[in-house]
Amino acid sequence: MKFSIYHKINLIILCSLYMTACQKVIDVDVRDAEKKYVIEAVVTDEADGSFVKISRTQNISETDPPPAITGADIRVTDDAGIITIFQEANPGNYKAPGFAGTSGKTYELEVNIQGELFTAQCKMPGKVSFDTLYVTDEILFGETRKLANIAFQDPPGKGQAYRYVQYINDKKSDAIFTNNDDYVDGKYIETKLWYFIDDEDDKEEEEITVGDTVLIEMQCIDPQIYQYWFSVFQSATGNSQSASPANPVSNMRGGALGYFSAHTVQRRSVKVE
Repeated sequence: MKFSIYHKINLIILCSLYMTACQKVIDVDVRDAEKKYVIEAVVTDEADGSFVKISRTQNISETDPPPAITGADIRVTDDAGIITIFQEANPGNYKAPGFAGTSGKTYELEVNIQGELFTAQCKMPGKVSFDTLYVTDEILFGETRKLANIAFQDPPGKGQAYRYVQYINDKKSDAIFTNNDDYVDGKYIETKLWYFIDDEDDKEEEEITVGDTVLIEMQCIDPQIYQYWFSVFQSATGNSQSASPANPVSNMRGGALGYFSAHTVQRRSVKVE
């Protein structure tokens, strides 16, 4: 089964309400959690690449898709005071046609939902050149798997952070790939995008095979957004050090879940042979 960012956040919240035993079956009284807004807000350096998506969390017993939140008032203000209004393109999805962010600028997000105000701030980092993409065969648990490899020069001076979004034949992967330059500052970075498939039903779509076209979108992200994606990954895979799952580290203020990221975008693709 695949999970969107909204489903992953819902799962993390609801899992924190109870614990299950490993040795015997027990009845668990799962309480309904307080429903929260989930805001996914992005400003990129590409025209028409910015968007805001708003939904709401659901209880574990609810199986329908998260409800889209309509009628929100959304604005993004840069550090020069220039305001960009996001209009609703379709239910729960808001866009600002023609708008593109600029590296080095700090952006303030304001989302007003029926009188409730949610805000966040993020600075768009400088763009780091995405040099190389290729695919190699690697051994994982005795099984040969094809992995995307990326390479680029990290600029000197700590503080750079990166996210990679993988598409296989135009289908976006659910895997989360991030790293930063804490231990590789100023070095030439070569990274293999390791991924794990939890459900055999997803294997055909998630696994890279001969003939596939693999596209990687490289994002230069703010360190606080790196912490967000890192905490989502840790909670979703059960690798966090806490006794129970916790909400991801977010830069969103006002009580909503989600994040606001101002980042640069570059893409490379390769045909697997």
